[in-house]
Amino acid sequence: MHNSLIAELEEAIKSGSNERRVDTLRSVTDLFLRDADKFNEAQVNLFDDVLRHLIERIEAKALAELSARLAPVGNSPTGVIRQLARHDDIAVAEPVLTKSPRLTADDLIEIAQVKGMAHLLAISGRAHLDEPVTDQLLRRGDSAVAQKLAQNAGARFSDTGFTALLKHAETDESLAKGIGLRLDLPSRLLRELLLKATEAVRSWLLEHAPPAAKSEVQNIIATISSELIQESATPRDFTQAQQLIRSIKERGELNEAMLLEFAKAGKYEEMVAALAELSSASILTIAAVMRSERSGGLLVSCKAIGLKWPTVSAILKSRFAYHCISDHHLARAKKDYLILSQTSAQRTLRFWQVRETTTTDDRPPEHGNA
Repeated sequence: MHNSLIAELEEAIKSGSNERRVDTLRSVTDLFLRDADKFNEAQVNLFDDVLRHLIERIEAKALAELSARLAPVGNSPTGVIRQLARHDDIAVAEPVLTKSPRLTADDLIEIAQVKGMAHLLAISGRAHLDEPVTDQLLRRGDSAVAQKLAQNAGARFSDTGFTALLKHAETDESLAKGIGLRLDLPSRLLRELLLKATEAVRSWLLEHAPPAAKSEVQNIIATISSELIQESATPRDFTQAQQLIRSIKERGELNEAMLLEFAKAGKYEEMVAALAELSSASILTIAAVMRSERSGGLLVSCKAIGLKWPTVSAILKSRFAYHCISDHHLARAKKDYLILSQTSAQRTLRFWQVRETTTTDDRPPEHGNA
């Protein structure tokens, strides 16, 4: 068999005819597939040598056909499979990237490091993926790769991988739903997902979660809601904070830098009192915009005194103990803040102050849709 294959191979190569080489490729492939389950490793290596010689000068269409035929075979020639998997043409690479058991985790990681999104997407559809592979796919992959991985029940994720998935999900409700349905998502990360998810996503997950996860989803959502209600309803005593802020102001030390320090340190009462003093607004007005789930009112108050975005961002991140603002909502708030003019913000804040003297409603209207 060896002599016959080599003779046919040499003749095909010497002939210079692409058609002849393709015919030979098909013949050798047919011969291998006919008895693949009977060949030992040495015999498979022989086919590997022959096929690798042939495919060096074969057009992509024939290589794609070869890839599709060899991909599902458990003992396909390893060298050929690796070569096909690294081909730039995704039509050639996809069958083996998706199905071939001959590709190792190291092979997949190496390919994911250097190839384009189409190759990463093909790898993401494999029946089984280890954590190091999914880590690399999420490191370089786009939202389509993340979506496919989230829907792949055979994909395994490290904490780093799940964290990367959640980051993608902040701007993709469909992905958030897919992640929320995974039974292997750790409870603490499920809580983080639900904490940052929209009400629409939470409701969808409650309705579609598998029986094994439904009660956990329900309990986490109930806990989050309870925490938010408790936090917004808990009375705050700003008396000591106001006294401190006034003394700091008298020393001429009250400024944006001081407000930023309070925000970073999580000193809520001091942060509210400082913002009220700097904006010349009442403590009731600032406390109300801080409690609101929407950030528009807070943006108005900050813009009125011309705070820089890093300070505003720190305030947004620290105003709730149980509700962390997502990167997506933070980016949207930043866009709204940059668009908002200081003149408009000052006019709105003055309106709230005037209205406060004529109404018992201490909740200023929201500005924007942040």
